[in-house]
Amino acid sequence: MILTTIDDIPGMKITKTLGLVRAGTTRTRGLGRDILAVIKNCLGGEVREYTKLVAEVREQSLDRLQEEAEKLGANAIVGIRFASTEVMSGVAEIVVYGTAVVAEEGQ
Repeated sequence: MILTTIDDIPGMKITKTLGLVRAGTTRTRGLGRDILAVIKNCLGGEVREYTKLVAEVREQSLDRLQEEAEKLGANAIVGIRFASTEVMSGVAEIVVYGTAVVAEEGQ
């Protein structure tokens, strides 16, 4: 599956647009990560526990996005965007969306 944030795929022709696909993941930070974050906040520096958590959530959302596109028969997703929001204190949602397409070699 080809994934891209631009609206076309260099060297390929989009032969069919299948529509919008979207996926999301909602996660809580967890007490252990919060304790480590408080310590890091006092000392300064990157909160690696949160960095890792956000990376995992993004990857899980992308996996789900690809599953949705495959159900439609797509071999690529163009125009991918991410959005995030805090659902409630300590709970964040990452949403990813794009356009499922069929793309072929050549322009």
